[in-house]
Amino acid sequence: MNAPRVPDATIARLGSTYFAWLDAHPDIATTFRGALHELMRDAGITFDRVDVRVKTWPSLKAKARKLTADGAPMYPDPWNDIRDIIGARVTVLHSTEIPAVQRLLADQFDVLRSVDKAEETRIAGGFGYGSHHLVLRVTDKSEGLELYAGTVFEMQLRTVLQHAWAEFEHDIRYKRSGGSLDPRVDRAFTLAAGLIELADQQFDQIADITAPAPKEPEPQLAATAGAGDAELTPETLPGILTLLLGSHYPLSRANDYRFLMELLRTHGIERVAQLRDLLNPADLEAVANSLNYPFVPGQVRLVDDVLLNRFGQEHIERTWDAGNRPKLRRAKLTQRLERLRAAR
Repeated sequence: MNAPRVPDATIARLGSTYFAWLDAHPDIATTFRGALHELMRDAGITFDRVDVRVKTWPSLKAKARKLTADGAPMYPDPWNDIRDIIGARVTVLHSTEIPAVQRLLADQFDVLRSVDKAEETRIAGGFGYGSHHLVLRVTDKSEGLELYAGTVFEMQLRTVLQHAWAEFEHDIRYKRSGGSLDPRVDRAFTLAAGLIELADQQFDQIADITAPAPKEPEPQLAATAGAGDAELTPETLPGILTLLLGSHYPLSRANDYRFLMELLRTHGIERVAQLRDLLNPADLEAVANSLNYPFVPGQVRLVDDVLLNRFGQEHIERTWDAGNRPKLRRAKLTQRLERLRAAR
């Protein structure tokens, strides 16, 4: 009697669909990574990095051949049933950022599934793999990915420590082992997982202690913001913008303020008074109403949009090549300008 197996015809159809899809979307991993990176950055999320990969054919074929315990195909329609053909990962510095990323993703995509692997392990009474897994579907309102509406992908959210543990564990367990592992290795991994969980808790505590608490502006900074001839710098921009905008818009990543300073200088805005004029209540309200942000934008994204509203096509032509993804920036600014103009 032949052992149960997935029909060859199913695998052949999967291969035809997969390779035709790859030919039609050769840059899909780069596009997804760029869009997700910009999304995190625009929302003022503190993250370490964003990675996106497309499953290789050998890996997809092996997964499609998996069977359930009773011998039935685990994925009867593998192209639609396997949800991680596109796999994305966001690593953050400490776990208190993970809920903010989850809220942002829920605003931008349809959440089909959400699993906290770390919580599952804790409930089972052990230490081990820690990561949040989400299955997401792109909508026609997913910024930067509108052309891929309907596409489903898997997202993993981890701290950098969780990621280091998972990568090393995967390398040892699945790549180097020819058989069962020495029990001492399992024990060492369990011990390391417990230490990493403790370290993550300490990082969360450090982040909480060092997080800026709402307080009255320092006299020196307030005086600077009130002085029209004070020069703007990347170092003073976060504080000055907080004074001008209030605490509603989150701080952006520290190195993004150099990028913002470059944008401002392009239009000759180098003094506090000029920035205050740019960020007048009427223009801020017009931008917020026109773009109808699905998330609270960080300071850098907001000012970039106000500049776009003020200078229009000139802002695109002068700044499209700023940053590391000029083609993506030009396309996104053009889309935003259309929305700003349509609302007038």
